[in-house]
Parts: sequence; structure tokens; C-alpha cells
Amino acid sequence: MRLLRRLHVWLAWIVGVPILFWTASGLWMVARPIEEVRGAHLRSEPAPFRAGPLAPPAGALRSLSLEPQDGRLVWLATTADCRAFRADAATGRVLPPVTEAEARRIAAAALASPPAIVGATRTSADAPPIDLRRPRPAWGVEFADRARVYVDADTGEVLALRTAQWRLFDWMWGLHIMDLRAREDTSHPC
Repeated sequence: MRLLRRLHVWLAWIVGVPILFWTASGLWMVARPIEEVRGAHLRSEPAPFRAGPLAPPAGALRSLSLEPQDGRLVWLATTADCRAFRADAATGRVLPPVTEAEARRIAAAALASPPAIVGATRTSADAPPIDLRRPRPAWGVEFADRARVYVDADTGEVLALRTAQWRLFDWMWGLHIMDLRAREDTSHPC
């Protein structure tokens, strides 16, 4: 009987603690408006633009879109072999990768009223930060309010906006699905 009671107590801890974490994290996540977590209120509205004569880039393309970027129109293109690049919309000429100064300007333009920029860090596609979760080379531009805007280093596209609240929400999500490392896998057989 003593062994059964001891086993019962340990089994209660083993089962109860994950259920407590699961419940607390789930309640916290549903209490937060998802638009606020994603920083929708921080984003600026895209500026209207007037397109003049357009010249698309040459070559076999999988996708092509037009976007205002850093005071000019650019093509965001993906080739058939999945290589992403940007090109000048007026000439079709392929533009060089995004510099740190350009990334800072693009990130600031993505926010309605951007606070001061604290720094910018370039990350590689091989080791993206956990809050980006995309295998793309990117500039992570950090603002004074701890918000971070990720700008694709090849195309200048804004990949993600991450707020301090998003990072806490993401950690709670990892706790909720019991995957604090990658925070992606909701299936745990392997």
C-alpha cells in the first residue's frame, strides 16, 4: 500500500504539472488579442504609388510582384529554381542585396511611428533566429521598444514584425505544445 500511495503521488505530479502548464499557457494566449500580439497596430499603411513605364526583369520567373521600397518601385521576383531577388521596376535591372542602411530605412517605413533604432544584425539562411523561422538571409532591425522587424537581405521584403509581447506569446505557445526548442512540432511521437 505504501508503494501504491507513493506511485500515486508521483503519477499525479507527472500528469498534473504538464496539464497545469498547458492550461495556464492556453488561458494566457486566448486572453491576448492576436492582432496586438502580431503588432498589427504598429504597422504603417502602404503608401500609394504611381507607376510609370515598367520593365520586368528578364528570365524564367516563378513569381513577380511590385512593391514600393525605400522611395522607389521594385520588382520582387523568384526564379524557377527558387532564388529570390529584387529589380528596379523602371529598368528591370537586378539590384544588389539590401545594405544595413537600406534595411534600417525599410524597417522604419514598415512602422506607423517608429521609435529609435537600436541596432541591426544580419542573419544567414542557414541559422535564422527562432523568432524569424524562415530560412532566408535577413536583417533584424531592433527598435527601442524591443520590437524587431526582419527585412529579407536579398529582396528587401519585410518578412516579420516581432514585438516583446509576441516573444512571450511564442514562449507560451512552446510551453503549450511542449516544444520549447523549435516551437513548431505539435506531434510528439519522435
